[in-house]
Amino acid sequence: MTEQDAPLLRIENLEIGFGNGAGRHTAVHDVSLTVNPAEIVGLVGESGSGKSLTCRSVLRLIPVGGRITSGDVRLGGQELLDLSAKEMREVRAHQVGMVFQDPFTSLNPTLRIGTQVIETLRANGGLSREAARRRAVELLTQVEIPLPEERLRAYPHELSGGMRQRVMIALAMAADPQLLIADEPTTALDVSTQAQVLALLRRIRDERGMSILLVSHDFGVVAAICDRVVVMYGGFVVESGSIEQVYGAPAHPYTRALLNAVPDLTLPPPGYRRPAIPGPPLGSVPYEAGCPFAPRCRFARDACGSVPMSLEPVAGDHLTACPFADDAGAGVAAVVQEVS
Repeated sequence: MTEQDAPLLRIENLEIGFGNGAGRHTAVHDVSLTVNPAEIVGLVGESGSGKSLTCRSVLRLIPVGGRITSGDVRLGGQELLDLSAKEMREVRAHQVGMVFQDPFTSLNPTLRIGTQVIETLRANGGLSREAARRRAVELLTQVEIPLPEERLRAYPHELSGGMRQRVMIALAMAADPQLLIADEPTTALDVSTQAQVLALLRRIRDERGMSILLVSHDFGVVAAICDRVVVMYGGFVVESGSIEQVYGAPAHPYTRALLNAVPDLTLPPPGYRRPAIPGPPLGSVPYEAGCPFAPRCRFARDACGSVPMSLEPVAGDHLTACPFADDAGAGVAAVVQEVS
């Protein structure tokens, strides 16, 4: 593999824990994933699956009380976990941009948009105030905000949710980073605005060759924009592969259950109800060993509570952590046929 073909981001055997001693809780278990240059990778799963923590490890922004206990996080071959605090600030300023879920909580409500964008540009790029203002107008234009000079004079509450999210994308793009991390960037938006923001992210990738790691609980969002998908549950990666592989032939019962729960916009048959994921919700049963999805899996066997989690090939680079994927797949097909 040449340096050009190597992954831009490589996370290997990542573990993140909270607390100490008997009260220690592991929130992310042995997670490995890659993001290639100019690739959009979706990280999908229910709330509490460890998606955001995994992404925050790239920026070393783990919440208070938590810490990365093992693993490697490499960006362009550089081990980020070995960097000093000052070196990490440089990474955040110039190499990795991040867009959070709710732009209203990420923007200072007491400052005009222009002040926030211009001061960020000056702090990270050493630009004069006038050069920073010109660059701010360019960025707002690139993220398709109409009347950008007028918007610079506005306060966050004077912009719609979609415009605020575009401002956050502009801020994340300010230093032309190699990697953009988007953590649930469309959850707070209506459907039409959501589609516009997703199209914007795709266009940015196409025009700039920027890699994107997109966090979502919505399989529809991931399908609309991503090249590959990584499915997480209970802090583990349970399946990964291309969009075509995972959507066309989901191998893990959890992935199948998520896809079965996606709303169907066609008119369903009379009496049809979309199948829900059975069993206790995520986090209500303490994890001890084996597959964390076993308490909710209708196809679980006794061994599922003790067999170590291990991603194995299904076909090519399509991986699953379920050793009984073939049997579960046949069972899911029967259940889907029965309820429909």
